[in-house]
Amino acid sequence: MKPKDIIAGKTSLTSLWIFGYGSLVWKPDFKYKSSQVGYIHGYKRRFWHGDNFHRGNDDLPGRVVTLIEDDDATTWGVAFEVTGSQVEESLKYLNVREAVCGGYITKLVDFIPEDDQSNQTQQALLYIATPDNPLFLGPASPEVIGHQIATRQGKTGHNLEYLLRLAEFMRRSCPHVDDPHLFSIEAAALALVPYLLGAQ
Repeated sequence: MKPKDIIAGKTSLTSLWIFGYGSLVWKPDFKYKSSQVGYIHGYKRRFWHGDNFHRGNDDLPGRVVTLIEDDDATTWGVAFEVTGSQVEESLKYLNVREAVCGGYITKLVDFIPEDDQSNQTQQALLYIATPDNPLFLGPASPEVIGHQIATRQGKTGHNLEYLLRLAEFMRRSCPHVDDPHLFSIEAAALALVPYLLGAQ
């Protein structure tokens, strides 16, 4: 089973798991049967992708997360199970949200639910932006990324909301997981808020 065949509808599926690690964890916006918090191996989450639609524009792109391959890394998020007509409906919606507007491609990964003591994996589809994407911004310091996020907004809302909601999810749903990249950017962005409010 290939991701492109799933997206194109060439594979007849009665159910599918979709793994979210960014805005999907708090704003899936599609119908699903069930959801589970858990993780995938081999990827680290980074605010290295530019966004000129949802959280920024062409002149001032926002920053959103993508996944970077790293054999030693683990990324926590939420997997959503879609069944029946939900499969086609969710894929149509996500193709516009993530691929057309976000520039993401699809991959299949092994998802491990947090509450599964047997460490049994479930194959899941995810959306990922790669370095060859024109919107890919790459690494920068927490201060630089935090400043960009604190001063950007797009059609979906302020870039800062995206950051804060993701950090809130991690603290609420994965309190045992340390995410220095996420939390250092959150701290850098929040440190700028009083100055930005004073400039208005």
